[in-house]
Amino acid sequence: MKHIYLIIGLFLVGLNLTAQKFDLGKVTTEEVSEKVHPKDTAAVAAYLFKDGRTYFEWDGEGHQILVTEVKSKIKIYKKEGYHWANHSIAYYVGGSNKEKVSFSDVAVYNLENGKVVKSKMKSDGEFMEEVNPKWKVRKITLPNVREGSVVEYSYVIRSPFIVAFPIWEFQYKIPVNLVNYNVNLPSIYIYNSSIRGGLAPKITKSNGIGTSKTVESKTNYLLENVPALKDERYVNNIRNYTSLIQHELASAKSANGTITNYAQSWDDVVKNIYDDTDFGQELNYKSYFEEDINAIIAKAGSKDEKINLIFDYVKNRMNWNEINSYSCEKGVKKAYKDKVGNAAEINLMLTAMLRYAGIGANPIILSTRSNGIAFFPSRTAFNYVICGVEIDNGIIFLDATSKNTQPNILPSRALNWFGRIIRENKSSAEVSLDPKLVSKETVSIIATMDDTGKITGKARDQYSEYNAYNFRENFAGLSKDSYVEKLEKKYSGIEIDDYTTTNEKDLTLPVIENFSFGHSGLVEHIGNKIYFSPLLHYTIRQNPFTQETREYPVDFRYPYQDRYLINITIPKGYEVESLPAPISLTMEENIGNFKYNIISSGEQIQLKVSFDMNYSNVSPEYYETLKNFYKGMIEKQNEKVVLKKV
Repeated sequence: MKHIYLIIGLFLVGLNLTAQKFDLGKVTTEEVSEKVHPKDTAAVAAYLFKDGRTYFEWDGEGHQILVTEVKSKIKIYKKEGYHWANHSIAYYVGGSNKEKVSFSDVAVYNLENGKVVKSKMKSDGEFMEEVNPKWKVRKITLPNVREGSVVEYSYVIRSPFIVAFPIWEFQYKIPVNLVNYNVNLPSIYIYNSSIRGGLAPKITKSNGIGTSKTVESKTNYLLENVPALKDERYVNNIRNYTSLIQHELASAKSANGTITNYAQSWDDVVKNIYDDTDFGQELNYKSYFEEDINAIIAKAGSKDEKINLIFDYVKNRMNWNEINSYSCEKGVKKAYKDKVGNAAEINLMLTAMLRYAGIGANPIILSTRSNGIAFFPSRTAFNYVICGVEIDNGIIFLDATSKNTQPNILPSRALNWFGRIIRENKSSAEVSLDPKLVSKETVSIIATMDDTGKITGKARDQYSEYNAYNFRENFAGLSKDSYVEKLEKKYSGIEIDDYTTTNEKDLTLPVIENFSFGHSGLVEHIGNKIYFSPLLHYTIRQNPFTQETREYPVDFRYPYQDRYLINITIPKGYEVESLPAPISLTMEENIGNFKYNIISSGEQIQLKVSFDMNYSNVSPEYYETLKNFYKGMIEKQNEKVVLKKV
């Protein structure tokens, strides 16, 4: 009996310690006095703990509500970390079923005269913003936040939507001392759970007993000493590599024992999406566009002509409301009439029109770059749809949400690893969204240097593929003066005049810009000599890859090729003393290459530079190769031509 009492006593002590560990309202002098994080002295803030629980409860009408409770305790170390004292939560209010969010225990603690002083949130510290008719955001801001403050808050999300849990993150851009998450599930539901990121939490599972309305299984996820997530250059979305867990409903058992599958496999996901009236049914409507499309395809002689004419028609007629979705909101017929729609309405409309014209078009669902990547069968992981036309040697990708897209030139938001094409028979297949076309930029310059070092000349810059798309997107809506101002800011110190563009409206041709320029800051005088980089204002000064190691793939978005052809007339009374040596650099696996060749003849210096990046994504295992390649390339670009006075 003594042993039993001892075991019970130790168990209760353990429970008490665990409970206290996540208590709010108990801030110590040591916590407020701490100047830097013990494991990350650069941290601007840190989670002392984050504790959460997701479970089900029943409302008064017998419906299940998904409840997520969260408690957070955050330490502020530096001014740059003040924003970690604020928090916001988006929630859905667009239908008869609405989510609810409430904050409590919101306070900030500071050290004053050697004592810990608590300041509660003021009445105006919590407020709500309406994002659109379907979404609201509840926010909190705290008073008296300063270096050294400890911030606490808790919140509860109550949702009638049980298909997916709120995503639980274990990692942030600040360290987390301890993060704890409990999931309680009724036996009638099976959820797919997916942990992603480089950190593995400790998982403890237990099973209970009871009726179908009681919790039957419990899972605890625990992580300690979680390092801050370090952002790196050329990362498509840092959240893709954040350590987190997602839960999505896989199947449910009814009272009579019938099991309904939702997301056990990709086939289940595709079937559920296609059967949704706001998706599959919208592809069947055609009466609203028949007359217009008949007139268009009557002019087309080939399949390619049909595709291009219908694609251009939808782009020109429709205006995207900047809402990402694979599900229609007001429907394709209303969107067509209004000439405004979300991504689903525009691209499902395009798909239906192409099918009507005899083209084998199908929707491709995907997740945008800002939304992350669908790592496991999940309908909630997708938030966008484009159109795909399958041909013998691949797929033609079409997205009519932007006026500047072309076949196989998608908006950058859609370039996110892979999507799933859904065919009329409801079969699906994974498709790579990585661009295969090489986007080119060719710069030609004829310039003259005077004896003061000022360089004047004319530049011609030609853009193709994604470079042309990006130019048109950036140029759209800007006056010429505003764009020139942006260009002068990009190339600091340059003065631009006589700026013109060609083909900015004709998407079938490369965009060409021409301008005159002057620059007085590219040359260094030392004694009777002049030093300058012959790449002029296009010289790359710093290596974007400076970290010792790389955790994430390097994302360039698309393969590209840069060419520079520069002719410089040196000032009279000077001659070339030395030129940089030619060089050719190549990375393994043909990842990329750099060629630099320069010659002089009399008063003329001619430079030819080429830089090819042959992949849109480079694995981190090649990071050292990439880093050293850039180092060699930048060193060469910054080598000087030396002129001496005759």
